[in-house]
Amino acid sequence: MTEQRRGLLFGVAAYGAWGIFPLYFQLLKPAGALEILAHRIIWSLVTVGVLIVVLRRWRWFRTAGVRTIGLLTLSAALIAANWYTYIYGVNSSRVVETALGYFINPLISVLLGVAVLHERLRRMQWVALAIGAVAVVVLTVDYGRPPWIAITLAFSFGLYGLIKKIVGAPAVEGLATESLVLLLPALGYVTWLTWQGDAEFGHVSAGHTTLMVLSGALTAAPLLAFAAAANLVSLTTVGLLQYLTPTLQFLLGVTVLGEHMPLARWAGFALVWVALIVFSAETLATAHKASARRRASAANV
Repeated sequence: MTEQRRGLLFGVAAYGAWGIFPLYFQLLKPAGALEILAHRIIWSLVTVGVLIVVLRRWRWFRTAGVRTIGLLTLSAALIAANWYTYIYGVNSSRVVETALGYFINPLISVLLGVAVLHERLRRMQWVALAIGAVAVVVLTVDYGRPPWIAITLAFSFGLYGLIKKIVGAPAVEGLATESLVLLLPALGYVTWLTWQGDAEFGHVSAGHTTLMVLSGALTAAPLLAFAAAANLVSLTTVGLLQYLTPTLQFLLGVTVLGEHMPLARWAGFALVWVALIVFSAETLATAHKASARRRASAANV
């Protein structure tokens, strides 16, 4: 099997797993979003801790500087906010709105690149952003409020990706550091919930407890698959694969979970999809032109 094909399979596995997460988190009821989040943090740390020991990856922690740890502390807060919002959205029957968040995330990432990294947008990228903005207005009118779950997911994950890009930490070590940062609050909340007699963990069924524990492995596995894909295929391919996650979430929300989709909401989503088509087509065209220039330059050498 070629590296390209292996990378594609890893990418599909990662984004496909993230896409069907709504079905998994539904199984964790009646635990609340904050309890699920706390256990996800705890068991993620256990999972990556085992990986670090088995793979002998602890050397990175000796060389990580104060700046790196500081940035990962910030990224930990952002991913915790993202996870909580996502779990809350799924378990309050707003899967379609969570899908919207990940549909508009690429547009938010581009906007953050302009605002924070002072990147310059090409004309069609501005067009895609403008269409995306109109889509959010249409959906705000439909919902009767801004789609806060989608907006929070898009901005928290966009900022998280930006910080991870700046810090450049390996996937396993980065997740381990973030989980360590969040461990004390997570343990504190679980302890308080147990003391209050309100904890669902260990009190629903053996299957429910097992699923809560497995949330750590199910957090780490797609992340590792994504890291492998990013190393084997082009960023353009990874960028296109990311639409698999919200597409699956959207389909699950509309079909399996039966969420209502009025006509205005379909119109809002249609505008988002148009924006993403414009954005993706422009990205592919730019990548093709850059590749052609490189080949021409190499031929002239």
